[in-house]
Amino acid sequence: MQNGQTMIPVWLDKDLKTVKVIDQRRLPHDLIIADLKTVDEIIHAIKEMYVRGAPLIGVTAAWGVYLAALNSSLIADLEMECARIKAARPTAVNLAWAVDKIMADVRRFHKINDKIQPQLIQSIRKAANSISSLEAENCRLIGEHGLPLIRAISQKKDGNTVNILTHCNAGWLACIEHGTATAPIYAASDAGIDIHVWVDETRPLNQGSRLTAWELGQYGVKHTVITDNAGGHLMQHGMVDMVIVGTDRSTYTGDVANKIGTYLKALAAKDNNIPFYVALPSSTFDWKLQDGLQEIPIEERDPDEVRYVYGLNQGEAQRVLVPPSDSPAANFAFDVTPARLVTGFITERGVCDANAEAILAKFKNDK
Repeated sequence: MQNGQTMIPVWLDKDLKTVKVIDQRRLPHDLIIADLKTVDEIIHAIKEMYVRGAPLIGVTAAWGVYLAALNSSLIADLEMECARIKAARPTAVNLAWAVDKIMADVRRFHKINDKIQPQLIQSIRKAANSISSLEAENCRLIGEHGLPLIRAISQKKDGNTVNILTHCNAGWLACIEHGTATAPIYAASDAGIDIHVWVDETRPLNQGSRLTAWELGQYGVKHTVITDNAGGHLMQHGMVDMVIVGTDRSTYTGDVANKIGTYLKALAAKDNNIPFYVALPSSTFDWKLQDGLQEIPIEERDPDEVRYVYGLNQGEAQRVLVPPSDSPAANFAFDVTPARLVTGFITERGVCDANAEAILAKFKNDK
């Protein structure tokens, strides 16, 4: 939501040939809409983080399949383009989930050397739109199921402010609508609960201070931007009531891959007896992996994302070098929080413990 108007971060243009996305690299100082017309442009937008956040990456990939169908002659061509889309980024499992979900139906009715007919293109368009709507509805339900957790803390505090800490951006920008980690926050705000959010700045790309803070401000939610390393101090001094984060991939055994720095927040929460919740739609579970630390691929990105920061200087957006120009940098994009540090998962089907038995009981037909 921006200035009271509902927005979504990706949509198909009226011409039915152009996918439009918000270029999140430019927020909050510039609201730029990028036009994507080819698979190459979809892949570039995913790799360069015009779009980011697991559910949004998945939906963008679904629209990439649609563009691939528009620009391919044979099913074989479409298969090759889909393989390229799936390879765009390694950690967010929603990317492959969305592509595979659409292609499973394609393969059911078509052979590899079949020509792509207009009816198939229309079917893929409907499928991509359905995935977008599904993820939005799942996020709404995450908010519905997470609200009682916040309400219980509010009641325990006699209606005084509930302080929630979050990391990175798991809001509507990353998730089509509502968000994952932010969905319970927005639901609590709508319910009149007094809440305040501690927003980790989230280096190196500052998705917290740039995107989450912008979102919360637009929605009218009280918030304060903090350095990434301030969370432990706040928890030690009773200034955090709960932590809610999102995830890009979680194993069905309860391990969680999320933006780098999440593991440290979970450790601090555990040490201070503060509940640590992970909010996610079922599309973010990886039903094949058991050991997140050993099996989840951790993306390493361009070191310049660490070396440079982007911000506003006297009204002009600028990119600024911080360390010495000859100092090397490492840029691990994610870390893994083991299930033992997770209080529970907030999903579209309710809240469950972070272990295989509880997760599979909630999603017994999905694995």
